[in-house]
Amino acid sequence: MRIREALLTGLAILASGPVLAQSGGIINVATIGEPPTLDPMVSTADLVGIVTQHFFETLFTFDKDWKVTPLLAASLPEVTEGGKVYTIKLRQGIKFHDGSDMTSEDVVASLKRWMEQASRGKQVAGNVDKLEAVDPSTVRLTLKTPYAPLLALLSFNNSAAVIMPSEKMDVPMKEPVGTGPYKLKERKPDQYIQLVRNDSYKPLEGTGNGYGGARKPILDEIRFVPVPDPNTRVEGAISGQFDYVDSIPVESYDRIKNLQTSKPVVLKPFGWPVFVMNTKQGVMANADSRMAVRLALSMEDMLAAAFGNPEFYSLDGAMYPKGYVWNTTAGVEGKYNVADPDKAKALLKKANYSGAPLRILTSRQYEFHYKMAQVAAEYLKQAGFTVDLQVVDWATLTQRRGDPALWDIYITHSPFLPEPALIGQLSESSPGWWSSPARSKAVDAFNTESDPAKRPALWAEVQKVIYDETPSIKIGDFNALSAQSPKLEGVVPAPWPYFWNVTVKK
Repeated sequence: MRIREALLTGLAILASGPVLAQSGGIINVATIGEPPTLDPMVSTADLVGIVTQHFFETLFTFDKDWKVTPLLAASLPEVTEGGKVYTIKLRQGIKFHDGSDMTSEDVVASLKRWMEQASRGKQVAGNVDKLEAVDPSTVRLTLKTPYAPLLALLSFNNSAAVIMPSEKMDVPMKEPVGTGPYKLKERKPDQYIQLVRNDSYKPLEGTGNGYGGARKPILDEIRFVPVPDPNTRVEGAISGQFDYVDSIPVESYDRIKNLQTSKPVVLKPFGWPVFVMNTKQGVMANADSRMAVRLALSMEDMLAAAFGNPEFYSLDGAMYPKGYVWNTTAGVEGKYNVADPDKAKALLKKANYSGAPLRILTSRQYEFHYKMAQVAAEYLKQAGFTVDLQVVDWATLTQRRGDPALWDIYITHSPFLPEPALIGQLSESSPGWWSSPARSKAVDAFNTESDPAKRPALWAEVQKVIYDETPSIKIGDFNALSAQSPKLEGVVPAPWPYFWNVTVKK
C-alpha cells in the first residue's frame, strides 16, 4: 500500500510539472525582527503574517483590487437566509504538509480555534449560531444576524482564519502544519526562518492576482532573516546581502535608487501610523486623559520627524484617504493636529490626573515609530504628562501589549485595509480593549448592514465615535519603502510581501 501511495504521489508531482520545470533559487529576506510566534491566529503583527502566509492558507483571500476571492474554498460561498447562512464548498485534492487530506472536519476545527483564539475570530464568534460540516467538502456557517465583514475577516492574513489539520489544534501551537506553497523546514530564533518549496502544492489555475490566483512555489527556498536595526537593513540592501529588505527608513531612498545591487520598492499610499490607547486600565482608561493626548500632539511635527521628505507623508485626519469609498471628515474638525498644550492641561485637570507615568511603548525596528514617539513625548510633557518612553524590540512590544497592566500607549501602524472592520482597534478583544455603548451602537450598525451603498455613511458614524472617545489616534498617511534585488522577478509590491510566483534571474 505504501509503495502504491508513493507512486501515486510521484505521479501527482510530475503532473504539476510546470511548477517544477521553472523552479530554482534561494533568496534571503531581511525582516524587521524575529516574529513573536508562528501561529497567525494569535497575533495581529504584520511580521507574523508576512512569514506564515507562505505555509498557512485561508479559505479566501484578496485579489489585486482588494476583492474577496477563493483560496482553499472552491468558490465564493452561497449566502442564503437573508445573509445569515454561508455554505462553503472546499477545493478537492488539497493536502496538508504532513500528507493528510484537507476535509470539512479540518476546516470546522480550524474555524472554531480561530473564534476562540484570534482577536478577529472573537469579533465573529458571538454572532455564530452554528458551524457544521455538511459533507467532507462542504462547510456551513449560520449566523444569528447578518454580518457584512465576515468574508473579509476570513480572508485576512493576520489574526488569520488559517486551516490546519484537526489533530493540530494545540494551544499554544506545537507544530505549524499548513497547506501553502512553502513548508517550514527550520527556525533558528534570531538567525533565520527557513522555508522550502512544497513540491506537492496544488496551485489554482491561471496567473497570480494579488494574494489570490495561482500561487506557484518557484523558488527552492526562502530564508527570512531578522535584522532589527533599520540602518543594518539598508546596508544589507546596498551590499546585496539580502534579496529583499522590508521596511527601511525613507531617507535611504536616494542611496538605493540608482544602485545595481538593489532598487527601491515604494507603496503609495501605504497606511497610517497610530497611537493605541489602553482604555482598560491606567492613565488612558480616562476618556478626558485620552482626549488630552489628542489635543496636545502635533501630527505635522511627528510626521516630519518620522519621514522627512513630504513625498512620503501627508497630514490627514480621515481614517481613509481620498479615493477610498470610506473617506470621510466626520469628527475630525478641531480634534486633529491641534497641538494646544493649554487645552490638554484643562482636560487633565478635569480628569484629576495625578502625575502617574504615561508609559509609551515603541520600537526602533520601525524607526519612524521611534521618531514620532520622541516628538510626542515632548508635546505631552508640555501638556503636563509625566512621560515614560519605553523603547523595546518589536517582539517584546507585541507581547507586552497583551497585558493591560504594562502600558498606556503603544505605537504601531496599519495599511489601508479594504474593509474597516479589519482595523484591530475596533475589536473589544484587541489590545486597547475599547468598549463603550457608543462604540457598540456605531460598530454594530456598520457591521450588520449588508447594503454597500449604506455602509459608508455608517462608517462615518464609527469614525466620529473614534474621535469622540479616542481609543486610538491616527497620526497621518505615509508611503512605505522597501528594497529588492534587480535579480528578483515577479515581486508584486504589497503591504505584506510574498514570494510565490517569484524567480531569480540567472
